[in-house]
Amino acid sequence: MILVIEDDLTINALLCDILDKSGYKTENATDGITGLHMAMNGVYDLILMDLMLPMKSGEEILRNLRSVKNTPVIILSAKSDVHNRIELLRLGADDFICKPFDIDEVILRMEAVLRRVEDKKDVLSYKEMRIDRDSKRIHIGENELVCTAMEYAILELMLSNPKKIFSKRNLFESVTGEDYMSEENTMNVHMSNLRKKISKLTDVPYIDTVYGMGYRMAN
Repeated sequence: MILVIEDDLTINALLCDILDKSGYKTENATDGITGLHMAMNGVYDLILMDLMLPMKSGEEILRNLRSVKNTPVIILSAKSDVHNRIELLRLGADDFICKPFDIDEVILRMEAVLRRVEDKKDVLSYKEMRIDRDSKRIHIGENELVCTAMEYAILELMLSNPKKIFSKRNLFESVTGEDYMSEENTMNVHMSNLRKKISKLTDVPYIDTVYGMGYRMAN
């Protein structure tokens, strides 16, 4: 769940709409007091927050939040001077994005922060699938899923964000670090191979195709 704290209604709605379409669930606040209450009392994977908020500033929210919680926070602000950015990082912000921003950059920076949080976990699990990040081994129940390095990277990324819909471009660029070519059929082949290997160990589906959008972990 992503919390968006932004008083500009157009930007708030844009962020929530794009994130919802990208497979994230969102909640939002348009003032500092409401935002702080939600941040302190809710359970969120990440918070996107403006600084210049009515009733309570983003700096105040961050300071209060960090006294009790470590929820990742990305600041979105037109205050782009270096001193201000350094102070926010010292207060506990995980990243800073200057306005005006590109929505694709926001999503990429979000995913980077979420991956850093997930990287602190040694074991990922979903249904009966477990990924041991230390040994780089995957098990479904008692059976080991033997896969290639690319297939492992795909499953590790998807299990890190099991509710997210990953486009072919997103998956390819995230696991290879290379530019995606639209005619590239690589991801289809990898997904087909993974499904075949998983089906030999269990009848439970693990990968869904979302028509026109990409892939996600099956519910």
